[in-house]
Amino acid sequence: MTSSPGRVLRTAGILLRIVLGLVFVYAAWVKLFGMHWPPRLEPWELFALAINSYGVLPLKAVELVARTLPWIELAIGLMLLLGRGLRISAPATSLLLLVFFGLMVRAFAQGKEISCGCFGPGEVISAWTLLRDGSMLAGALLLTWIAFRRQRQMA
Repeated sequence: MTSSPGRVLRTAGILLRIVLGLVFVYAAWVKLFGMHWPPRLEPWELFALAINSYGVLPLKAVELVARTLPWIELAIGLMLLLGRGLRISAPATSLLLLVFFGLMVRAFAQGKEISCGCFGPGEVISAWTLLRDGSMLAGALLLTWIAFRRQRQMA
């Protein structure tokens, strides 16, 4: 039994949607509601500390990003899981992961030992986090390509 390339891509797209959707929903949940009890700081404040440690945004922008980005991640994650708006959610996922990955590579290259901010506080940028996020970026780019590839017309 052989499988057509279209079927393989469709299966890959479904798997990538589910995995990336779950990752984005989980990351958003941690940033919005935290994982520590009792909370020492509000979850958005912990995320703001991680964002600020990259040293690329002014303080006002750090607060705005810390308060809004998790909601965007949640919306994208849910869109991916539901399979709706894939031509919006897949490129948005790719764009966000490209920005995250670029900032992490920059911080790693500068020798900064900072929290990546991916899944809450305490995860220092390392070769592992770069491999993980780079793999997610590759998957998101593939998913974006799948979302926009032209379907062959059945004769």
